[in-house]
Amino acid sequence: MSLIDTKTKIIEKFPHIFEGDANKVEQAEKIMEALRQLIALCGDDPNRDGLLETPQRVLKAFLEYTEGYQEDPKEHLKKVFDVKHRELVLVKDIEFYSICEHHFAPFFGVAHVGYIPNEKITGLSKIARMVDGYAKRFQVQENLTNQIADAVEEILEPQGTMVVVEAKHMCMCGRGIKKTDAKTTTTAVRGVFADRSDSRMEFLTLLNR
Repeated sequence: MSLIDTKTKIIEKFPHIFEGDANKVEQAEKIMEALRQLIALCGDDPNRDGLLETPQRVLKAFLEYTEGYQEDPKEHLKKVFDVKHRELVLVKDIEFYSICEHHFAPFFGVAHVGYIPNEKITGLSKIARMVDGYAKRFQVQENLTNQIADAVEEILEPQGTMVVVEAKHMCMCGRGIKKTDAKTTTTAVRGVFADRSDSRMEFLTLLNR
C-alpha cells in the first residue's frame, strides 16, 4: 500500500482528528516513518510483507486506544432522572482497557462504581460510558480511579461516591518483574463513604456477593 493510500485511509477513519488540519496529517506521516525505523532498530525488516503495513496499523490502534481525548466523559452523566432513591446504587464489573502512560503498555480490568444519590440519578449505561471515556487515554490506574469518582461527585452531587478498580498491567506482567498473576486494586471514596465505615462495608459486601 502506498503512503498516499495509507494516509487517506487514516484520514477517512478519523476525520474528527485530521480533516482540515494539515499539521496533524504531517505528524501522522512522521509517526509512521518513526515506527518503520523502530522496527529496523529492533532488528527486523520494515519492508517485508508481514510488517509493511504495521506502522499504519499501530497508529490506527493508538488513535482508537485514546478516543477518550475526543470527549468530556463527564457529559455522559448529565442525562439525569428524578427518582426518589436515597440508597446505594452500584454498577459492578465495568470492563475497561487502557494504556499505561509510563510504558505505553496495556492495562485492563474492571471498575466498580457506587454512589448514594441525593436528588439525581443517571442511566446505568452512562456510568459505563464515562468509565470508558477516562480509560481510553494515557493513564495510571490511580488517576483513572480518582477521575471516575470526581466525575460522579461533580455531576450527580450524591451523598457519597465509592470506586474500586481492579486491573492487570502488562508493564508488570509481560516485562520487568514479569509477575503474570499480579493484580492491582485502587479505591477512591468521597462523601459519606469517606466518613462512615458502615457505608463502605455495604459497598464491599455487595461487591463480593
